[in-house]
Amino acid sequence: MEVISPFKEAQQEIRQSGGEPSNFCFQCGKCDTLCPWNRVTTFSVRKLMREASLGVVEIEKEEVWRCTTCGKCPLNCPRDVRQIENMVALRRVATNYDVYPASVKSVRRIIACLTAQGNPFGEERSERGKWAEGLGVKEFTEGMEYLYFPCCYPCYDARLKRVARAVASLLNKAGVDFGILGSKENCCGESIRKTGNEELFKQLAKEEIKIFIDNGVRKIICSSPHCYHTFKNEYPYFGVNFQVIHITQFLLTLLEEGRLKINGSYSKVVTYHDPCYLGRHNGIYEEPRSLLKSIPGLQLVEMREIKEESLCCGMGGGRVWMETPKEERFANLRIQQALDTGAEVLATACPYCITAFEDARVVLNLEDRIEVKDVTEILDEVTI
Repeated sequence: MEVISPFKEAQQEIRQSGGEPSNFCFQCGKCDTLCPWNRVTTFSVRKLMREASLGVVEIEKEEVWRCTTCGKCPLNCPRDVRQIENMVALRRVATNYDVYPASVKSVRRIIACLTAQGNPFGEERSERGKWAEGLGVKEFTEGMEYLYFPCCYPCYDARLKRVARAVASLLNKAGVDFGILGSKENCCGESIRKTGNEELFKQLAKEEIKIFIDNGVRKIICSSPHCYHTFKNEYPYFGVNFQVIHITQFLLTLLEEGRLKINGSYSKVVTYHDPCYLGRHNGIYEEPRSLLKSIPGLQLVEMREIKEESLCCGMGGGRVWMETPKEERFANLRIQQALDTGAEVLATACPYCITAFEDARVVLNLEDRIEVKDVTEILDEVTI
């Protein structure tokens, strides 16, 4: 088994990879009480922080790869340990040694796909904009006001293409001056960075930034909170500052300005799930709810864990590409929480969350009891 020995050199390697904040940990264990993994199995963030500070980490073990980067422990940590940075640092060490446990080995395939085709599916670049066919969506050219950046999943995944199409429909209805880059663009790099592959993230980010600059992009609308977070909070480290807005924020503005008009009703009970990267990481809680509340006939009910306390879907931190046993999937718990409210529809605003919940519906045989919708899909049904 690959082990980083408890020597000064090992401690330094972890620190140089970004794991120095682990030394702030005084082992209070609050992170363990908050971590969603302890709903489904036994997992100790506290233990990993201690091992990191000592330089004693078994980089082959599953625990290094469990963190979904949901943000709950750093939000509540009394010592600002920044657990996400530490977990990603340990993954950087493992990645440098090319060491992956069995459930994580699929990341190697993702790396190859991102390197070859700029997307995690390994699909041809020429297919990236095909979701928009027949919608009158233009290719982005310099001088257009907004670039719509859907995320890899809405571009290639059959279920998520419906979200991209709903967004394009809404933007067209509101007369927004926007376009897409389609085959010209890459993955934003957020998830591969969370798996510890910093070099590939930098490569993707630099290529993306060059594409944006060469095409005159200034304002970006995102469907995915992960893309939103990356463009808004991580790309500025490369010396650029694009104006980035999440689609739920933008649509609420369009409604308030009267550019988007509701002409129908949605007579269903709906509950809303806060995605980690939209909520805890970026503080966007009210806009999606305001959109849902604006729809006649829609009854919005809340689950017991919402906003800062929202239960992670389990797909962040690169887990969207990793194997998780059925009995350990947070999404199964979240679907049950949604059902407990009496909701007919579980709405959210993240392609990763939709992927997790759609899978949970199938696994739990609940396809006839609850629907999973993006907020934009619901809004598109009732607007002109």
